[in-house]
Amino acid sequence: MTDKKPLLLYIHGFNSSPLSVKAQIMKDYCQQHRPDIKVLVPQVPCFPQQAAERLTQLIERYHHDYQIALVGSSLGGYLSTWLNDKYGCKAVLVNPAVKPYELLLDFLGEQENPYTHECYTLEHKHIDELKALDVPELRNPDDFWLLQQEGDEVLDYRQAVAKYQHSKQTVEANGDHSFIGFERYPERIIEFLVL
Repeated sequence: MTDKKPLLLYIHGFNSSPLSVKAQIMKDYCQQHRPDIKVLVPQVPCFPQQAAERLTQLIERYHHDYQIALVGSSLGGYLSTWLNDKYGCKAVLVNPAVKPYELLLDFLGEQENPYTHECYTLEHKHIDELKALDVPELRNPDDFWLLQQEGDEVLDYRQAVAKYQHSKQTVEANGDHSFIGFERYPERIIEFLVL
């Protein structure tokens, strides 16, 4: 197990991209302090089923040679939870979406990703695809570290606190959905993920 090389897979949120601030912070930290860690920050497809397939392909491609750990933000936290259930990768979740299939009902219709300017249509079938990725019960709560800010204006932070109640948690007052002050955490994230 230990002869595997370390790989960090960062999974961004809904309508985001590898250019997200948190993704860049993790990437920069590893380049400066842990150049031995391979960092992957893929552009995750807009549609849940395609996103799941893309992430599965990445893990299948690397897991024989690498010890893979995850950082997932928002919808990426939801996808990280699903990947943990499937592959057992440790994960740090940053303001994760717990029930995105409820939240995204408000986003049905035309969408444009502000980073990539990709235009697409979110349909009811995509909500069903999201539901199919739900993990009702965590198999290994110890695999997760929840980084949550109560001031999240997009998600109800209490859902994540309840869902990951048996996992390591850092819950900060105030803040917002972007997780203010994320640059305080990369070193501890890498330690928790044992990379």
